[in-house]
Amino acid sequence: MSTVVWFRSDLRADDNSALAEAARDGGRVTGLFLLTPAQWRAHDWGARKQLFVWRHVLALRERLAALGIPLWVRLVPDFASAAAAVAEFAREQSATAVYANAEYAVNEVARDRLVAEALRAQGTAWRRLHDFTVLAPGTVRTQQGAPFKVFSPFRRAWLAQVRGEPVDCLAAPAARAAVEPPPLPDWEPPVATLDPDWWPIGEVAAHARLVDFVERRLARYHEDRDVPALDGTSRLSPYLAIGALSVRRCIEAALAHNHGEWDSGSRGAQTWLSELVWREFYTHILAEFPRVSRARPFRPETDAIAWREAGVDFTRWCEGRTGYPLVDAAMRQLAATGWMHNRLRMVTAMFLTKYLLVDWRHGERFFCEQLVDVELAANNGGWQWSASTGTDAAPYFRVLSPVRQAERFDAEGAFVRRWLPQLAALPAKALLQPGHPALLAAGYPEPMVELKGARERVLLAFRGLAP
Repeated sequence: MSTVVWFRSDLRADDNSALAEAARDGGRVTGLFLLTPAQWRAHDWGARKQLFVWRHVLALRERLAALGIPLWVRLVPDFASAAAAVAEFAREQSATAVYANAEYAVNEVARDRLVAEALRAQGTAWRRLHDFTVLAPGTVRTQQGAPFKVFSPFRRAWLAQVRGEPVDCLAAPAARAAVEPPPLPDWEPPVATLDPDWWPIGEVAAHARLVDFVERRLARYHEDRDVPALDGTSRLSPYLAIGALSVRRCIEAALAHNHGEWDSGSRGAQTWLSELVWREFYTHILAEFPRVSRARPFRPETDAIAWREAGVDFTRWCEGRTGYPLVDAAMRQLAATGWMHNRLRMVTAMFLTKYLLVDWRHGERFFCEQLVDVELAANNGGWQWSASTGTDAAPYFRVLSPVRQAERFDAEGAFVRRWLPQLAALPAKALLQPGHPALLAAGYPEPMVELKGARERVLLAFRGLAP
């Protein structure tokens, strides 16, 4: 008996539903990864994300070989080629079944439908398992049977299903005789810089980062996570996005730290667990409302907003030249590391969509191109929340002021000084006042927009929209 495990956004051996199920059936297990660079570019993946994925494929290839499972990498242009490639590989391996963990965006769902048809036509079983979230999309519903559109009631219903239940994590398959990793296709990833201290590679490194976060920073997460100058967040998002670490392992570790409690005990653990439920929520939204995968607003009436042309304002935002130090420092952090502190993602997104009134889709695409941790559901959900076009959207009249945010979370200017070194010698008072003479004397740009007038402009744009 022979089975194939098709790896996608689950680049790990540990706690992998498809791999565990295939190994449980006995017989020979062979891994497959389809390298689809044209599809990655169509999905606006930047060089860092592509390189991060590729290095994890190589790490997984070595890990599986040590377990006696060869991982073959096949180069195909895009998803349209996937059905023929998977079916051909299954025939080559004389496989009775192909196992894969589900993905929920519209292109991935359409791809899997074609793969299932191709496999069925040649008599190969198709096993699509749920793995990316704890509860599968479609299993958390209102009393009327509809999908939730707001986070808080979703979280209550989600917790009602999981509270008191064990977190079932699956061990990697038992090791068999090691094998030589199969040869790789002739492909070079795009040139990019990935700091190994920021982004170590492999599922072992991802799990080590999880352990370090839980032991050293989780207890203070509720306080430190909003301060961008601190190393107060987990920085696990890239590993969760590509599946080098499972969300179940994260929840298992947090609950162990908090004595099994979701809503009591450590406030840091409670807060982080709630953030993981946000990840679940956005994935459910992606699956239940396919329009968000098609660059459409969750709230259809917001399609009527008269967004301004991107133009020079968008360019200045991308380059971190807005004249607002906290915004610019965040954009410089993104350019240098491929990551941005979560609070600053909200600040920069609101600056673009609310103060500059530039269409959120431009920002969503730019983040896709820059972020090493980009994942469609979370990125889209965050941008639509910030732009007030999405589910559970921030009210359009609630706009995060970059000045007020700096006063609250970077009052001494530690973060700004780190990423805008030309301002390092200036006093904190100057860093908190865009347009301050000391900023201009240092060659820093004047504010590109006046906040009060810009806020009135966005309020006018949103008023009168049909509910």
